[in-house]
Amino acid sequence: MDRELKSFWSRLFDFNWKFGLFLILILCIPRFILVLNANSSGNYGFIGLIMMISAIVPFVFLTKYGRKEIGITKPRNFKWLFIAFVCGLIASILLYFFGQILYGNSYQNWYQYIGKSYKIPATITQSDKNIMFAIMAITGMTFSPIGEELFFRGIVHSSFAKSIGEKRASIVDNSAFALTHISHFGLIFINDKWDFFTIPTIIWVTSMFLVSLLFLTFRKKSDSILGAIICHSAFNLGMIFCIFYLL
Repeated sequence: MDRELKSFWSRLFDFNWKFGLFLILILCIPRFILVLNANSSGNYGFIGLIMMISAIVPFVFLTKYGRKEIGITKPRNFKWLFIAFVCGLIASILLYFFGQILYGNSYQNWYQYIGKSYKIPATITQSDKNIMFAIMAITGMTFSPIGEELFFRGIVHSSFAKSIGEKRASIVDNSAFALTHISHFGLIFINDKWDFFTIPTIIWVTSMFLVSLLFLTFRKKSDSILGAIICHSAFNLGMIFCIFYLL
């Protein structure tokens, strides 16, 4: 019988919701704390490490069969990758306009607060700004989309789906994804103190939940985790573009 978990791990876990919850707890809680610390210290070096760990988790725990089951496979139809990219880009731009309409240039606007971490110099030349954008875009389109999709829409979603079905599993893993992003915007560090914007945070978490549903949709449409990664990469590209050129 094919098993999702490698033999060592299968002696400790079953591939079910308990395993998925274990992964969420051991990775999302440290990540939440590290992001908050980075927001206060300005040192974001450990965030890339967390994304790398997220990306290798399926390869540490899963057999070849298990990796295939979570979507690490060739897309069924490549047209869905193009559609995923376009939809991810549109979603990020819509979220920018939503934030601008509601909160303008205040830190209650999620893109404004996230943009603060990019430390774009006010006196930067256009050519240097373009170079900085390219670096940030390449980084943003690589580390978090690969790490988060292999983790949330990959191994976590599939482990919950094995126990409670696809629909309920999507609620669990997308909620975990959305709530984890409160560390990026929600609990905010401004003027050397912490604050919490209740309504903006609710909007942000709801948006992250809906966006993660979009990522999951393209994982299913393409029959590959690559669909989710491409959609997520496009979303990050749109967000970074808005921060650099529209704010």
